[in-house]
Amino acid sequence: MPMIETINLTKRYGDLVALNSLNLSIAEGDCFGFIGPNGAGKTTTIKILATLLKPSSGQANIAGFTIGYQNRQIRPLIGYVADELGQYEDMVVTEYLEFFAAAYNIHGDQRRKVVGDVLELTDLGYKATAEVNSLSRGMRQRLAVARVLLHDPKVLLMDEPASGLDPRARIEMRELLKELRRMGKTILISSHILPELAELCNVIGIIERGQLLFSGTVDDIVRRARMGHVIHVGVTDRHEEAAKVLGAFKGVTKVTVAPDPDMAKAGKVIHLAFEDAPGASYTDIPNMLINAGFRLTKFTEEPVNLETAFMRLTKGLVQ
Repeated sequence: MPMIETINLTKRYGDLVALNSLNLSIAEGDCFGFIGPNGAGKTTTIKILATLLKPSSGQANIAGFTIGYQNRQIRPLIGYVADELGQYEDMVVTEYLEFFAAAYNIHGDQRRKVVGDVLELTDLGYKATAEVNSLSRGMRQRLAVARVLLHDPKVLLMDEPASGLDPRARIEMRELLKELRRMGKTILISSHILPELAELCNVIGIIERGQLLFSGTVDDIVRRARMGHVIHVGVTDRHEEAAKVLGAFKGVTKVTVAPDPDMAKAGKVIHLAFEDAPGASYTDIPNMLINAGFRLTKFTEEPVNLETAFMRLTKGLVQ
């Protein structure tokens, strides 16, 4: 049984369809990276799973319990980290955590122990007596994670937890999420920082206009996005002439000459779109250019990673 599951999940706001028959399946212990353009439906999905929104139709389940019918059983199992902590004036970090621990019916010595444990886990112990409003953005995000860990939930729903963080704070957040995954938490995380999701998550889902386009490992998604190859070719001179020669090569579908970003001085590079045609191999291109009298300075294949796969598989459309 999946830990998180949606079945034809749909959410409408009047004529606007924010989610359109979304089907997700996330196993226990997975770290699921949820990516898509702004307005694609990521936050709506997370808020429904957090029992904060009601779906218009379809079904969403957490640990076998159905959202909208068994919310009382679901809420102790989940921790929801929004993209903003909220305002708590004149409240220090320990008071903030004790307030929420009390809301979870954690009292006395147990409450003090739990607060101490989450402060240690999130590396905020040295800020225990600091005012919440004095914390940096990165510390506030770690405090938000500490808050949702007080009742030891099985599922973490995280909406852009690294948004607006500086590089050091992003690294600290990433390491914290890795530790939570090692603890066996099931994590659904939306983010625009795709390289970090590729490193952190074992499963990725791409959503656009409320529909799930693809779901699978990073390797699966990159494999789907790999529509042939893009080769970067550099020659010492006669770039336009070389481009014409390359355009006649079997399997080349497009040739462009552009400024070379790797050269300090003005230089050019030839970009080849190359498809996997029967009998064609782009490894023969260097010999062809050399035999034609060109001096080769660069020959590299553009890597397909999660970012390039995302750009190829989505159209940037919103509702």
